[in-house]
Amino acid sequence: MLSGLRILVVEDERGVRLLLRRMLEAAGASVAVATSPDEALAEFDRQPPDVLVSDIRMPGGDGYQLIRRVRERPADRGGRIPAVAVSGSVGAEDIAKILAAGFQKFIRKPFGVAEMREAIRTLAGRAGA
Repeated sequence: MLSGLRILVVEDERGVRLLLRRMLEAAGASVAVATSPDEALAEFDRQPPDVLVSDIRMPGGDGYQLIRRVRERPADRGGRIPAVAVSGSVGAEDIAKILAAGFQKFIRKPFGVAEMREAIRTLAGRAGA
């Protein structure tokens, strides 16, 4: 399903971070995790991922800040990476802001395993795989 993909999960909530890691690894992905935008950008410097999954609201920064900084990077350093935003506390107007900021997809918490895997598969160009 997600074999060969390197996914970076940026999430401050430990339980959600562990859930995402387990469900994505079970689908064959390699998963790196970060708890803040700064940690995520350091991970980009080590090895840009194939897909980014980021919470919107985190202490020490937010998903908007992260995606802006990612989009400023050259393509070969991850600047055009497909990105999924997750949050449990946003309104309809926030979703438009999330997509305008540079995320391609928004998924509301709590999310289902199949919903998240399908979103990543689609963004990575593996729909139906």
